[in-house]
Amino acid sequence: MKNVLTLLLISFITLSVSGQKTEALKKLKVEYAFAPLPYAYDALQKSIDKETMEIHYDRHHRAYFNNFVKSISGTEMEYITMEKLFAEMSKYPAAVRNNGGGYFNHTMFWNMMSPDGGGIPEGELAAAITRSFGSFDEFKKEFEKAGATRFGSGWVWLSLNDQGKLFISSTPNQDNPLMDVAEQRGKPILAVDVWEHAYYLRYQNKRASYLSAFWEVANWKEIARRYNEALN
Repeated sequence: MKNVLTLLLISFITLSVSGQKTEALKKLKVEYAFAPLPYAYDALQKSIDKETMEIHYDRHHRAYFNNFVKSISGTEMEYITMEKLFAEMSKYPAAVRNNGGGYFNHTMFWNMMSPDGGGIPEGELAAAITRSFGSFDEFKKEFEKAGATRFGSGWVWLSLNDQGKLFISSTPNQDNPLMDVAEQRGKPILAVDVWEHAYYLRYQNKRASYLSAFWEVANWKEIARRYNEALN
């Protein structure tokens, strides 16, 4: 009888400790940060002017970040990763969808460009683009068309689907391919903002010209890194 009681006590203690650990893990908040721009405001002048970069990053992006943090403050969403939020986005409030998407999409967008960018992709990414679209030139044509024909504001994406194939899509507002509300879901490796605030000061209503100029600063090293990461 004594041995049975001892075993029961040990089991109770083990379950209690395990429960405490599980509860502690649940209470770990996800820490979000407003990352610095990875280059100077005027570093992309050949494609995007300094004033646009200042307004876009320090007003629009910062507002999305602040409003996202505010929208999840004091709720269970503070303990859920961004990827998990996106995977179940349809059940969360519009403020989380719009501001969380705006925060994530812009953070990705800044890294899609570099003062040393341009040229063409190489290695596995280049091969994957050719397999999926026939050639790099054909890929650019399809990508620009998807961005130019997005009605209203939104984004254009190059993503990897579950079968390991690249595809081009566009999303409205601040949606992205990771969200369960997206028409085509996948892991995004390239994102370009086609909201008017991203290009209007220089290009006015000529969105197609803005998209064409993007390739001059495209950060293929970062895009390739994301492609390789998405494969795993």
